[in-house]
Amino acid sequence: MEIRINSQNYMEYIELVAKKIEASKDYVSELDSITGDGDHWANMNMGFQKLLESKQELVAMRLGQMFQKIGMLIMSTVGGSSGVLYGSAYLKAAKTIGDKTEMDIHLLRDVLEAELNAIMERGNAKPGYKTMIDALYPAVIRLKEAIEKGLDGHEALQELKQGAIDGMNSTKDMEAIRGRACYQANKGVGHIDPGAVTMCYQIETLVEYLCKS
Repeated sequence: MEIRINSQNYMEYIELVAKKIEASKDYVSELDSITGDGDHWANMNMGFQKLLESKQELVAMRLGQMFQKIGMLIMSTVGGSSGVLYGSAYLKAAKTIGDKTEMDIHLLRDVLEAELNAIMERGNAKPGYKTMIDALYPAVIRLKEAIEKGLDGHEALQELKQGAIDGMNSTKDMEAIRGRACYQANKGVGHIDPGAVTMCYQIETLVEYLCKS
C-alpha cells in the first residue's frame, strides 16, 4: 500500500476529524471537567470548525503553505495552551514539508516527528507528563520502527494508530505534571487525559482515512 497525501486529501481528513471532535463533546467535556477546566473540547471544536470555514482557501494551497495557514488559524482561534501547541506543531511541520506537493509514508513520519518536537519544546513537556504528547510520542515511535522494519504502508499505519491508542490509555494511571490536573490532590490519576484523547482521535482518523483511500 502506497501512501500519498496532497492538499485535497489532507482537507478531507480535516473534515473527518472535525466531525469526530464535534461528536465527542460529552465524553471529552466530562473528562476535562474532572481533570482540567472544562474547555478543551470547546477549544478544539472551535479550531476545527474554523478550518472547515477556510476549506476553499486551504485546499487551493500547496501542502506546506496549507500547514502554515492551518497553524496560524489555530493559533488565532483556539484558546488555552492547545492553540499555541497545535499552532506551533503545524508551523514546524510546514517547514519540514517545504515545497513538496504530497507526503509519502516517510514524509508523514518526519512531519509527525516535527509536530511532536514542536509540542514538547513549546510546552516544555515530555512523555509521561499526562498530556497530548503521551498519545503522539508512542505513535511516532511505532511508525518509525515499522518503517525501519520494512513493513508496508498499511501495516506501518496500523502501528501508528495502535501507538496512539496505547499511549492515550496509558495516561489513566499517570500523575499530571503539566496542565490543570497537576494542581489536583490526586494529580488526575484514574482518568484519561482529554488532550491525549483528542490527539488520538486525530491519528486514528488519519489512519482510517488513508487505509480506505
